[in-house]
Amino acid sequence: MRYCSTRGGAHGLEFRDVLFSGYALDGGMFMPEELPTLSSSTLRSWSSLSYSQLVCEVCSMFIPEQQIPRQDLKGLILDALSKFSVPEAVKLARLKGGLSVLELFHGETLAFKDLAMRCTVRFLEYFLHKENRRATILVGTSGDTGGSAISGVRGLSSVDVVVVFPRGRITMVQEKQMTTCLDDNVHVFAADGSSDDIDVPLRQLFAKGDLVRRHGLMSLNSVNWSRIMVQLAHFLYAYLQLSGIGETEGDTLPELEVVVPTGGAGNITAGCIMRLMGVPLRLVAVVNSNDIVYRTVQRGDFSMATSVKQTLAPAIDIQDPYNMERVFWLLSGKDGELVKKLMEQFQKSHKMSLPDTLHKKLCTVLSAGTVSDEGIVEAMRQCWQENQYLVCPHTAVSLWYHYHFPLHSGMNRCCIATASPAKFQDAVQKAGLNIDLPEAVQALATMATRYKNLEKGEDWEAILREFIESVGSVRQRGESFYISVQQ
Repeated sequence: MRYCSTRGGAHGLEFRDVLFSGYALDGGMFMPEELPTLSSSTLRSWSSLSYSQLVCEVCSMFIPEQQIPRQDLKGLILDALSKFSVPEAVKLARLKGGLSVLELFHGETLAFKDLAMRCTVRFLEYFLHKENRRATILVGTSGDTGGSAISGVRGLSSVDVVVVFPRGRITMVQEKQMTTCLDDNVHVFAADGSSDDIDVPLRQLFAKGDLVRRHGLMSLNSVNWSRIMVQLAHFLYAYLQLSGIGETEGDTLPELEVVVPTGGAGNITAGCIMRLMGVPLRLVAVVNSNDIVYRTVQRGDFSMATSVKQTLAPAIDIQDPYNMERVFWLLSGKDGELVKKLMEQFQKSHKMSLPDTLHKKLCTVLSAGTVSDEGIVEAMRQCWQENQYLVCPHTAVSLWYHYHFPLHSGMNRCCIATASPAKFQDAVQKAGLNIDLPEAVQALATMATRYKNLEKGEDWEAILREFIESVGSVRQRGESFYISVQQ
């Protein structure tokens, strides 16, 4: 298994290489050069496996034995998933009207990011220990990724993590999960802008090869292939649990429709990859008022709106769904030259129209919907009224689609639940509902915080570059490093 850049500038890389990376130096994203295929017999043989066992099977297809022996890989994954609040790490809720919800939020930070993040951090630790080296992790977040990354690496002696979040655009719980972490290896910045604004200087930093090499600069965003790889198991688990595959024979397999709240498009990209590997999925990407993915599927219009709208579902308040580059690459026949041309045009003008052939191909693998704040509240209320089941506003995005687009006869459907409603109290209140907050969430309100502001008009790239250099210098001297700003 070898990896390449979606823009054609790198080929033949190993898993370890892409794990310790962010964007490729040509600006692209890393992907396997070839996707394995899952036969109907393989899928049936896996139908009784647990979630953690499926994660192991998936990862073993993309991580060669020479890199991480299978027994070691199994141990890393079991350890990563051992501290979730439900036995399987994930949970299926079966509600009225044929609605099934896959709960992916039972980790420490109450968001689906914890699943792939915990596994990826274990892989990272494995190599760092083996090679006796350090890494610096640079993460931009729209809300949940930052807290999950911090939770995964806090206290690790071989890693520093630098997280940048959009100030005033995420919930109190999301912010406090980052800023209350005072471990010496955790460094948090609050930027006066959107998550898309944050992504610009981060891309620029990952394009600086010398900086990347000297400080072991890498990403734990879903830019990192390992995050996408683990998320493949979400779709495989849902399919094997809900499609009815165990009741069929032969090569013809039943389909499952999976409805996915979509922001940076990492989860929906994993679904597309799983489909291309032979799992018969119908995929629906549902967005909030930041509707670039919807417009792309409907009209081939991959263009940013003039600004990112703040909605009740802040983790998907994104106008640059960067993982769509991976989807475009796959569906274009792995045409790196075309993808490079399209994405450089998009990054320069924030506008791009998909070629007709690529748009038609996209429409064969993906449907889409878009939901207003009013629709989010409506779905939260309806789900509670019918099931006494409380969902977060992101999960409500997928439920809205379920309530407005009835299932076809004979089709099974799964909605993805990406976060706990405890992280989004304002949305719960707007829906006229109540929630008993976990003690860990209640405690955040009175905890000390530490972070540094990035103000509009400042050179964020230069500030972050200088900060990364200073952290590296301090670590070389074997000293501690603290951000001095506290609130």
